[in-house]
Amino acid sequence: MTRIVAGAAGGTPLVSVPGSLTRPTTDRVKEALFSRLDAFNVLSGSRALDLYAGSGSLGVESASRGAAAVDLVEFDAKASAVCQRNADLINGVLGRKTVTVHRSRVESFLDRIAEETLWDVVFLDPPYPLDQPALAAVLGKLAPHLAAGAVVVVERSSRSHEPEWPAGLERFADKKYGETRLWFAEPASGQQVNVGPVPED
Repeated sequence: MTRIVAGAAGGTPLVSVPGSLTRPTTDRVKEALFSRLDAFNVLSGSRALDLYAGSGSLGVESASRGAAAVDLVEFDAKASAVCQRNADLINGVLGRKTVTVHRSRVESFLDRIAEETLWDVVFLDPPYPLDQPALAAVLGKLAPHLAAGAVVVVERSSRSHEPEWPAGLERFADKKYGETRLWFAEPASGQQVNVGPVPED
């Protein structure tokens, strides 16, 4: 069973997507990921986006840890319904609507959002079969919607190649956790993320 690791709703169990449709981020990887984001000081008061959200666990974890607004994007009907249940759970704990669920394909969502919409933290945990060109296309659509100093986290199989970063995004760190590798990227121009030494996990 997955849970919210820390923050206002720390320890709260989350609803999981039934079957093998999604590949949820393990609590170990999630805890390590958010320790890094806390070290980067990008979560508090941020606007966060969780693409290919699955159960929405990364987005609701962000809300628990102080994100001001979180968007969960998931196309599958069963998974988006689970996202909504988890969003309702965290919104109830926080006493306000912080998390919003969008049932949509990721590409369509990014195509139709307002030009001025910007995010500070973005999670992408696409299905492993999504190939490099398709992922690069999504990252290209995302890049214009990143705030100065934003952090983008891409979760892939540890056997996958590094994502093909589009113009406007560059990698600044990566970390392997068993079968999972996290890639961290930031806007290639403008204010850079002041990461300092990358913390050990």
